[in-house]
Amino acid sequence: MDLLTITLLAIVVLLGVALAVVLMRQGGSREAEQMRQQLSLAMSQQAETVQRVERSLREQEQALSKAVGERLDRTEKATGQIVTDLRERLVRIDEAQKKIGDLSTQVVSLQEVLSNKQARGAFGEVQLNDLVQSALPPQAYAFQHTLSSGARADCVLHLPNPPGSIAIDAKFPLESYSALRAVPAGDGPALLVAQRAFQQAIRKHIGDIRDKYIVPGETAESALMFLPSEAVYAELHANFTGLVEESYRARVWIVSPTTMMATLNTVRAVLKDVRMREQAGEIQKTVGLLLEDVKRLDDRVDRLKTHFAQTEKDLRDIDTSADRITKRGQRILDVDLGEEPELPKPQTESLPFAENAKGTK
Repeated sequence: MDLLTITLLAIVVLLGVALAVVLMRQGGSREAEQMRQQLSLAMSQQAETVQRVERSLREQEQALSKAVGERLDRTEKATGQIVTDLRERLVRIDEAQKKIGDLSTQVVSLQEVLSNKQARGAFGEVQLNDLVQSALPPQAYAFQHTLSSGARADCVLHLPNPPGSIAIDAKFPLESYSALRAVPAGDGPALLVAQRAFQQAIRKHIGDIRDKYIVPGETAESALMFLPSEAVYAELHANFTGLVEESYRARVWIVSPTTMMATLNTVRAVLKDVRMREQAGEIQKTVGLLLEDVKRLDDRVDRLKTHFAQTEKDLRDIDTSADRITKRGQRILDVDLGEEPELPKPQTESLPFAENAKGTK
């Protein structure tokens, strides 16, 4: 029983005690009996009321317990789903952090590679090799080709004269470009110093390519400086047009991966045209031999026609001879030798009616 039920029972008991005290004070037996009956009726009514209240409270308690239980179940399910989602998100966050860590390691490794001249050259050579191998046939290029001057070019494109073989350099001064990009925004003096350093590095690299890879009589009158970074190429043409013009005057053409592919496509077209011109003489020679074969075939056809004509004449002569032989044989058969051939005598049979006729005569 809950607290409210106990309170109601206590009130009923107190009322009964109060009525009993009142009846005892009045002292009348008849009236006391009536009061006891009224008290019993009141107590029974109060007991029923208490039971109804208790039953109602119990039903409300059960309904409340059920509602609270259902709400707790829903809350538990929702909390479990939230915890599951949170755990999955934490796992994804851990994976993303691992990937970011790996990417940071790769970026650091790339920076270390690009900060080393030899490694940077290898990095540029890998891109250059992929582009050249995908665009040209194997006989049209050579990697790490040593020229007569002793300089070793990263790649040489074999072209006919003119223009001749073209050397390509895949190394580039990334340190100065990295220093240029690292200048804080708004720091004018530092930016000016970095730009000058970048210009000097590029200018020196252009001069080295010109002196090493342009060999009169062996290579073309120009060479290519391959930049494996589109950003460096864009920076040069956007903010350092003077360097680009100097490279033109030095006949060192600066190319990026995109422009390098266009250059290789042009080289491939030139090589195809050269092969076609080289094969033109062979084609003409073959056509001449073919014409000679046609002439010999014509002569043989003429001789065959002559043989056919002679054969036809011989067949006509044979036909004429056969006709003559046939006619002469027919004349021989038609010659009269003066003797008539003896004809056979006719034989007659005597018939029975003929004999009967003779007897009658």
